[in-house]
Amino acid sequence: MNFHIITIFPEAFDSFIKTSIIWKSLKNNLFNIELYKLNDFSEKNFKHVDGKAYWMHGQVISPEPLSKAINFIKNNINWKSIIIYMSPSWNLLNQEKVENYHEDFKNKDIIIICGHYEWIDQRIIDKYVDIEISIWEYVLTSWELSAQIFIDSLVRHIPNVLWNPQSLEEESFSKFFDRQKEHPVYTRPKVFENMEVPNLLTSGNHPEIEKWKKNNTKK
Repeated sequence: MNFHIITIFPEAFDSFIKTSIIWKSLKNNLFNIELYKLNDFSEKNFKHVDGKAYWMHGQVISPEPLSKAINFIKNNINWKSIIIYMSPSWNLLNQEKVENYHEDFKNKDIIIICGHYEWIDQRIIDKYVDIEISIWEYVLTSWELSAQIFIDSLVRHIPNVLWNPQSLEEESFSKFFDRQKEHPVYTRPKVFENMEVPNLLTSGNHPEIEKWKKNNTKK
């Protein structure tokens, strides 16, 4: 699974790429991330990539540099590609969609467009974009953060990214918990500031613990 990210701010991904599980997985070639600075595809003075929107306030990403970036990537990859635009489209991401995307995107190059402010030119969406994805019902200044959230949610399902595959099966919004939030969790010490771990969880009675986990999911 290869991610090709079109962005005005590739430096926004520095800490994301070099942190914890993502960094280890990249070094082990479990997936790949390539960054493309959108300004490099601009022919305007000072490499500008936006223009004033018609009949609304603010700037919008122009179609020319985005089109050039997309075609550059598509001409240099071998696998089938899917183009995703991170946007406030209200196609809200959830765990079930993440699981489906993971299955659908196997052995594909994923091109992710990170806009700036709210929108990109609609003609790019109409011509190129396969899926618009929003992480929730709000607008961001830049969509690099949403791209990182989407990538993180997706790559955890790649085999060997997580050291314990069972953690995918038993976590919030998984099928195991009927898409509900996970039960409360505890660790040592057994007693902390006069608050004690439920006795059942330290009993070793696995069938009853499984029932407790199911009965204590949060809606």
